[in-house]
Amino acid sequence: MILTRRALNRALLERQLLLARSTISAKDAIERLVGMQAQVPLDPYIGLWTRIVGFRTDELAKMITDRRAVRIGLMRGTVHLVTARDALAIRPVVQQVYERMFVSARDDVGAPTFTSRLAGLDIKAVLRVGRSLVDETPRSAAELRPLLKKRWPERDADALAAAVHFHLPLVQVPPRGVWGASAQPRHALLQTWLGRDLAGGASPDKLVLRYLRAFGPATVADARTWSRVTGLREVFERLRPSLRTFRDEKGRELFDVRDGPLPDPDTPAPPRFLPEYDNVFLSHDDRSRIVRDDVRWSQRSMMEGRFGTVLVDGFIGATWKLSRESGDALLRVTPVVPLTKRDLAAVADEGARLLLFTDPDATSRDVSVAQATKSVPGSRRTRSKTTISRRTKKGD
Repeated sequence: MILTRRALNRALLERQLLLARSTISAKDAIERLVGMQAQVPLDPYIGLWTRIVGFRTDELAKMITDRRAVRIGLMRGTVHLVTARDALAIRPVVQQVYERMFVSARDDVGAPTFTSRLAGLDIKAVLRVGRSLVDETPRSAAELRPLLKKRWPERDADALAAAVHFHLPLVQVPPRGVWGASAQPRHALLQTWLGRDLAGGASPDKLVLRYLRAFGPATVADARTWSRVTGLREVFERLRPSLRTFRDEKGRELFDVRDGPLPDPDTPAPPRFLPEYDNVFLSHDDRSRIVRDDVRWSQRSMMEGRFGTVLVDGFIGATWKLSRESGDALLRVTPVVPLTKRDLAAVADEGARLLLFTDPDATSRDVSVAQATKSVPGSRRTRSKTTISRRTKKGD
């Protein structure tokens, strides 16, 4: 069976809770999504708001302060928000990613690698000392460096701290990641923070199955892009008897769990605002199931965390940026593909709901959606074709 791009899009949206908002809890949503990209601390709040009916910021904030959810480096070597249970289960599987990254990591282009700077040093001894230091109290990297340097004065402090951060499962402790709070990252050992050991018998098989439930149908390359774990071809072959397979329009083999939903490709998909980073975009080698061909890749800034993105009819159709000044909140939405007036109005309405979530106490909340088109073929200059605005005031 061949699955079209639109069929894959609708399957992804359904599994990512983006076709219709869900009534499940934040905890269940985070586990269903196999964590949420979280290097921007408040991104998971936006990501959950766009997926869950009636989501409140304090629901997630309390999970973090109560240690039922943690911010920790996982898939792709990036910070994710996951439940405590998932942190203990997933980190051993992706540990190989961090150990590989450390071999080539450096703090500047052309600088010697951290590994080369620590040549001949007993890394296990560094990790023992590093663990004892973060077990005493959560520490930032800036606080950790001089303490390690004191123990090994002849060694590079940045490299010593990097060894600890790449090899130990460190969580970013609150108030980092708590809505309304601001703090630099301070780290504690995962096991110490949760008072529980890492899960034993680490195997990628269960992680691959969870990936397919959240992001499938998908290729082996897609799963590798999502996780950066190696050796997945063997994992998929081992799992093949329990999976179903399809082909995409380019003939590539797609794997899926047997009960994975495949909605009708014509299922309506309402506008959805995504945060600066969201796994719905970052978790496939081929992103065509979420990005249309007519999105110009000269507009890649939207993919690099400078803006949030907006799904229109299930595909990335606009970017958004929120600014605040003197108690006023302004949401600017810029389409990256031509949109109909109906789509523009629907995006503006959803943007107004987003502002009510992010800035409920703002003196005024303004949404501006401007359709931009080229003024002259081949020119970079643009003119405003259609602008739709929504404005509400405090108390509305």
